[in-house]
Amino acid sequence: MAALTAFGLLTAGCSTGGTGTRDEGAARTDQGTPSTAPTPASTSSPMAKVDAVQLIKSDPKVSDQVKDDLKPCVADAFPVDTSYGNLTGTGTPDVVVNVLTCGDAVGIGTYVYRVEDEKYRNVFAVEEPAVYSTIDRGDLVVTRQVYAKGDPVAYPSGEDVLTYRWQGSKFTEHDRVHNDFSKAVGDGGIDPAEPTAPSEN
Repeated sequence: MAALTAFGLLTAGCSTGGTGTRDEGAARTDQGTPSTAPTPASTSSPMAKVDAVQLIKSDPKVSDQVKDDLKPCVADAFPVDTSYGNLTGTGTPDVVVNVLTCGDAVGIGTYVYRVEDEKYRNVFAVEEPAVYSTIDRGDLVVTRQVYAKGDPVAYPSGEDVLTYRWQGSKFTEHDRVHNDFSKAVGDGGIDPAEPTAPSEN
């Protein structure tokens, strides 16, 4: 009997009050932003993409060696990574292009392009093995792998991380960090110690 009384109270509570969807009535139209309001400009238009391969191949500052090495890995897939971001303050996104090798995905050249007179101009370039650039909160961060004699490609001895900032008309070095990697992991040439048997008590 007590259970029936509790059930009756619950159902009575659910049918009263103004919190249910049946009690709300039609949606109000005198508040909020109209559904026809335009979306913000920052989200309404997609970022214009560039043909990174054509940009590299038509750039006189890119070496013939890099251009010759820039070939499709499979079908029409070229080994290039492209990033867009604000590095030089033009109001138009700058473009960072990294050219890689097909087999090991090792960077062989990194470039920054800035829009000037409605054209992309090369304002930064490094061409050497194992180099790669990224955009980090408005800074250009260039990572260079450091190899000692005998290091396999997958396991460099360390790396230099250089941070550049745009000043006036060029990038200048703002910070430099060097990291040494342990030889005790991966294929560093140090064999792991033999596991010891648990002692018996």
